[in-house]
Amino acid sequence: MINHCLPLSKIFKLLFICFICFAAFNSLAQDKTKTIGNKLRSGTTNNSFNVVKGAQVGIRMNAGHKPVELLKLSFHVDNLGKDTIPFKVNVYAMGDKLPEGNNLVKEEIKGAIIREKGPNEPLMNNQLITVDLAPYKVEVKGDILVAVEFLKTQPRKELGFSCGVLNGGTYYKKDMDAIWKKIPVVGADFNVLVKKLK
Repeated sequence: MINHCLPLSKIFKLLFICFICFAAFNSLAQDKTKTIGNKLRSGTTNNSFNVVKGAQVGIRMNAGHKPVELLKLSFHVDNLGKDTIPFKVNVYAMGDKLPEGNNLVKEEIKGAIIREKGPNEPLMNNQLITVDLAPYKVEVKGDILVAVEFLKTQPRKELGFSCGVLNGGTYYKKDMDAIWKKIPVVGADFNVLVKKLK
């Protein structure tokens, strides 16, 4: 009778090889996404901007040399009123100093900042806003500006974005017809989850 059993040492060797292969494939799968932009913070330091239709606030991000697809935008804000603030997400190619060219987003990507009071809950100052970008298939590479644009004017209303210092600065437009300007030291904490493309 022929014994087809493998020696215990060979079984352990095969199991070890299988584990290494699984770990390698899992690592490759995780490497398909990365986060670009600034670290998210929910502290009290913020840049405040008037809520004016057409005004935009954003930061410069490095998407890398190879194309990536934008999956999710995240940022923290302080909404000091009870009104809903609708916005849309815009993406531009960066020139040497300022954004240039047309919006790279072909379909309108809308979001909203809502401050509501529950029956037994205090008003929430700071909130994390996330916008799902995946359905819109926005593909970019190189340096880009990711910005939010307010869709209506709310008189005497300011919105505060959580931010950090010495992290690239914040770019903004005061209204639809204004030119882009930069706050050089303090950068809003916007970041974007992206998927690497082949």
